[in-house]
Amino acid sequence: MFITMSTVDKLQPDHFVFASLVKACSCLNNVRLGKQVHGRFMLSSYCLDNVVKSSLVDMYAKCGLVDEAYAVFCSISLKNAASWTAMISGYARCGQKGDAIRLFGRMPFRNLYTWTALISGLVQSGNGNDAFNFFIEMRRERIDIIDPLVLSSIVGACANLAVLELGKQVHGLVISLGYESCLFISNALVDMYAKCSDISNANEIFSSMKQRDVVSWTSMIVGFAQHGQAKMALDLYDEMVSVGVKPNEVTFVGLLYACSHVGLVKRGRALFDSMIKDYGINPSLQHYTCFVDLLSRSGHFDEAENVVNSIPFELDEAIWAALLTSCKNRGNTQMAIRIANQILSTKLEDPSTYIMLSNVYAGANMWENVSKVRKLMTSLDVKKKPGYSSIEFGKERRVFYAGETYLDPIRDEIFGLLKELNEEMRRRGYIPDTNSVLHDMEQQEKERQLFSHSERLAVAFGLLKAVPGTVIRVVKNLRVCGDCHTVLKFISSIVEREIVVRDANRYHHFKDGICSCNDF
Repeated sequence: MFITMSTVDKLQPDHFVFASLVKACSCLNNVRLGKQVHGRFMLSSYCLDNVVKSSLVDMYAKCGLVDEAYAVFCSISLKNAASWTAMISGYARCGQKGDAIRLFGRMPFRNLYTWTALISGLVQSGNGNDAFNFFIEMRRERIDIIDPLVLSSIVGACANLAVLELGKQVHGLVISLGYESCLFISNALVDMYAKCSDISNANEIFSSMKQRDVVSWTSMIVGFAQHGQAKMALDLYDEMVSVGVKPNEVTFVGLLYACSHVGLVKRGRALFDSMIKDYGINPSLQHYTCFVDLLSRSGHFDEAENVVNSIPFELDEAIWAALLTSCKNRGNTQMAIRIANQILSTKLEDPSTYIMLSNVYAGANMWENVSKVRKLMTSLDVKKKPGYSSIEFGKERRVFYAGETYLDPIRDEIFGLLKELNEEMRRRGYIPDTNSVLHDMEQQEKERQLFSHSERLAVAFGLLKAVPGTVIRVVKNLRVCGDCHTVLKFISSIVEREIVVRDANRYHHFKDGICSCNDF
């Protein structure tokens, strides 16, 4: 419309039009057009207008160009709340929390929207703990929450941190402030409970919602899928379609994930085709990755490789890792080595991919290749993330690292309990699976390494400290190894307690010696 206005009617934009154009560029996330508008604005007679400059700050910040945003921000002679808020939000969302906090401290006036900008930005950039500290400070300053957006952000922080008890407290605050019926708050609560491993509460909130949108249905479908309840996820999808709610891209990611983790190959194929034919959704790389994972997990390696070769995008490490993991787990050593050799010739960035390559070669006793991968990691300064597990009960949260030696009064109790459980497990037929210890060392040393895996330490700590009969909930940053998976099944049966482990890939509910993933 602006181009027509300029070329046909020969009209020049004023400050209102410039502000609207900048807003349009912000909504489109089109920084190239935004810079063109900025240039034309600077050449116009309105170049000193502070409202347009505030819009430019917001546009650059939302497009991730915080330096450009700050340059414009500094040029504003009379800064309003909108410009301050946009700049603080931009810094926080881009992970520059120090700059965001310093600017927030300098702000001469603060309102709910400024606090929301800082807190939401910190949550989006993965600084959930900092977001909580500022939320508590905001409450102490008695800022009236007349807009619930900040509540959805802090609920999201609970989800990301997997802090169930804190999430329940925030849920209580939501109820007391009267925002529980707000659609996006309810959606956030469903997602939070699902990610905090309480899928029952998530379903309860979802079932009580009077209004639902595609986000509501999708959050619940993904939640069921991640908790190994594929039938519930697929049944919910059928219900969703029957009531006339159109699924989106994320819905199909959840559905393919559900099929992948229980081996429903036929249903997965049908959903993948339906996504394209019935809903006109072009598969993203994430959809292809889930589909390849489904096929390869179920042993359809040739079909999986054909799908990989047909993908119209540049392949990322995740899709190769999905195929490689399945080859390794299903004993297709020949294909695993071939794919590993192919991946090794590409430029890798994710440390976990290097570890997977090393694991494949180690599993095939190709120690020279293991050494090659390790040397490559060293030369590129690639560092393996240390495995850790955290457990929360009451106001206390403890983190345990794999194999760490530390001075702690409860350390001896933890290892004492693990030793007792180990003896009982062996009486029940447990044999350590040392295939996950991929180092050239003696069998006894491999078993010792397994014994101090972080999830075992966290579970033992929970059994010692948590209220008897309560569910033990553990969050792990990496995937649970095969041996620990077996051990936790044994422990759940021995102590007659439910143990829930959220690892990097999914949720495992161990109860009565069985896991919700059915060992798939």
